[in-house]
Amino acid sequence: MKTAVINQDKIVINETPKITLDGKQGAVVKVIGCGLCGSDIVKLREHISPEGTVLGHEIVAQITEINSKTNFKKGDKIITSHHIPCGKCHYCKSGNVSMCEHFKSTNIRPGGFSEYVFVSEEHLENVAHLIPDNLSEIEASFYEPLGCCVRAVKRANLEIGSKVLVIGLGSIGILMAQALKALGMEVTGCDLIQERIDFLKNLGIKSCHVNELPEKMEADGIFMTSGSDKAIPTALKAVRNGGTILIFASTPNNQGYPNNEIYYRELTVLGSYSPSPKDLKDSLELLESGKVNVKGISTEYDIQNIQKAIEDTISNKIMKAYIKIGEED
Repeated sequence: MKTAVINQDKIVINETPKITLDGKQGAVVKVIGCGLCGSDIVKLREHISPEGTVLGHEIVAQITEINSKTNFKKGDKIITSHHIPCGKCHYCKSGNVSMCEHFKSTNIRPGGFSEYVFVSEEHLENVAHLIPDNLSEIEASFYEPLGCCVRAVKRANLEIGSKVLVIGLGSIGILMAQALKALGMEVTGCDLIQERIDFLKNLGIKSCHVNELPEKMEADGIFMTSGSDKAIPTALKAVRNGGTILIFASTPNNQGYPNNEIYYRELTVLGSYSPSPKDLKDSLELLESGKVNVKGISTEYDIQNIQKAIEDTISNKIMKAYIKIGEED
């Protein structure tokens, strides 16, 4: 089977033996396609993942072999996330599911940029779902990244009707803005790229160039979906005293936030990482209901062109890539 692996700072296609269940509980799925996540690019560029790693986790797939107590069956088209919290540890009980050690240890194997992957019984029980009939494969691939945004909105714990600003309108920023609106917030988005500003406007959400933000915006909440260090001063300027800054992006130089700003202005600065099974279920409902519209966000690439997809994403030629891997049976 084809797998896309890290090889000397690039992704190359290898041929490896097809995986089988070999008596294990769970399922082998044929990957139809997989979204390219910003975290995949970070893992590649920052040498976080070792040579030979198969990245990818936003999969759309079809079950080809199954041994499970769930109701899934061979031929089913599914989406699944890659991590599962234990639900019992201190982190899970405190609401920090993505810090759970079990959460961090679980994954689909070998990774989403592969013709076939193994999905455990635990995945089938907790984070896998049938693809709704009204969603295309590309639309369904947003199940996990939108779940991350749902998680972030919940963690910010803002009142309904709060005034919020999303800084950075890449694919996550577009998802975040829509999730915020769907969950009752008054949303504005901002970016430096006019095409992305217009994209959000066409979805019925107010957006503008960063330089056009009001001098005193007084936002209750700021959602940082930009990975630029320059976005930090923008956030500090736009947030009201006593407001909240939710970070959903790493910055290249790890600049951080001025202590005195946080202290004297009583700001809340917090991060949000990965979703719980409930967040993922809520994500799927938002996609199925049409409250979050993901049409036109992704550009499709064949798996043979995955390196080009990465380069086009980095250079902002596209907003997000969807890697086509196989056809359903």
